[in-house]
Amino acid sequence: MCWCWMQLIDPGHEADREAMKTLIIEDSTSLCAIYRGYLEGTGLEIHTAHDMASGKELLLALAPSLVLLDIELPDGNGLDLLEVASTLPQTPAVVVMTGHGAERGEGAIERGATDFLSKPFDAARLRVTLKNAAKQQALAERAENSRSVRTKLGALHGESTTMQAVYDAIESLATSRATAFISGESGAGKELAARAIHDLSARAPEAFVTLHCATIANDQIEAELFGEVAGARIGANARAGVLQRADGGTLFLDEVCDMSFDMQSALLGFLQNGSYKPVGGDQDCTADVRVIAATNRDPLFEMREGRLREDLYYRLHVVPVRIPSLRERGDDIAQLAELFMQRYAELEQRPPPVITPDARAALCGYAWPGNVRQLENLMHRMVLMNTGSTLEASALHRAISESDSQIDTVTLSSPEHSVLPSSAEDIEPLWLTEKKAIEHAIDVCDGNVNRASGLLEVAPSTIYRKIQSWKALSDTQ
Repeated sequence: MCWCWMQLIDPGHEADREAMKTLIIEDSTSLCAIYRGYLEGTGLEIHTAHDMASGKELLLALAPSLVLLDIELPDGNGLDLLEVASTLPQTPAVVVMTGHGAERGEGAIERGATDFLSKPFDAARLRVTLKNAAKQQALAERAENSRSVRTKLGALHGESTTMQAVYDAIESLATSRATAFISGESGAGKELAARAIHDLSARAPEAFVTLHCATIANDQIEAELFGEVAGARIGANARAGVLQRADGGTLFLDEVCDMSFDMQSALLGFLQNGSYKPVGGDQDCTADVRVIAATNRDPLFEMREGRLREDLYYRLHVVPVRIPSLRERGDDIAQLAELFMQRYAELEQRPPPVITPDARAALCGYAWPGNVRQLENLMHRMVLMNTGSTLEASALHRAISESDSQIDTVTLSSPEHSVLPSSAEDIEPLWLTEKKAIEHAIDVCDGNVNRASGLLEVAPSTIYRKIQSWKALSDTQ
């Protein structure tokens, strides 16, 4: 790229002071000479071709940055060369010349041209148009070079903007010693994110240990966390807790909000001084452990409602990471479906069915209350149950409907119907009672489903599943 043009695009860019290769493809030799004359003094490296064949040859050989392309060529339509240009490592800026008005020029832009010129045009018009095209090309290249779209990080997959933000947060946390607090709906991938933080950190050679707080009884969680000395309980043997097993590595505490207040206090003590006492022991033990906590609720709401200690909240919430729900991830849904389909097809030694466009649309249109875990389960089932070479939308709808029908109905009490009906005429269908209760709770919580689920004492996925079933019902009526 020449220096006088480059100044207008990127002043002071020393590395790009070479001449910009420009290819003029015009069947008239006299017009080629005129356009070359128009561009004298710009420093552009001009090459010319007079037909499709030589134009294609020079396109591939030179890989120019700018192309001035005539539509009407003796051996074909010049616009067909746009496809050739798009295959180059760096797609050139192409300005199309037409003698048939703006309509054909606009059509050329739709096919990939950068701009168009209506013949005849003067030197000033040509220079300005090519200069703008050069600037647009430089900006596009810079944007492309600066954008590093990752398709995966560890076991996490997805190219969506929301996942790029998650990848950035994980990479930042991996280089620090800070505690992390991961929030997100059940099945969204919180444990995968925690493992990615560990695997990218200096602690990767050591253990990654998980404690699912919601699945352990309150009278057992202390021993699970801190360990137990022999004889602490009748018949109890000595056992190591997760802190000891994770020494030097990472401890992932899933659903930390389900810990009792006493256990939250004990955990806070460890986070503050790095020491703990095993159950039944009288000596302090130490462990070098990086703690990553997670919850499927809104941690701030849990703290304000008194279910999460305020001091523990601030100790854990140094670097918060929110894992987006699957319905927030756009095109990731179809990409993940393909990934799971391939994975389970290989596992089951079956050919993977091809997902049809209608099926892809159905996948992207569903709310996925169970998130990535639900999608993975469904794709495994499709590999096993689908009998054709393609996966159709109808098969997906049937499988999702069967899955939803097997989930137990959760009875919800509505604030608006706290008094039992006095007659049979006053009794409403259970689904309508649930619908009113859920809608009321969501309204009270200003649309926050996670907060509403806490008030209703159900999982957020239950609420999303109900909403989806009501929507499906209304669509069929």
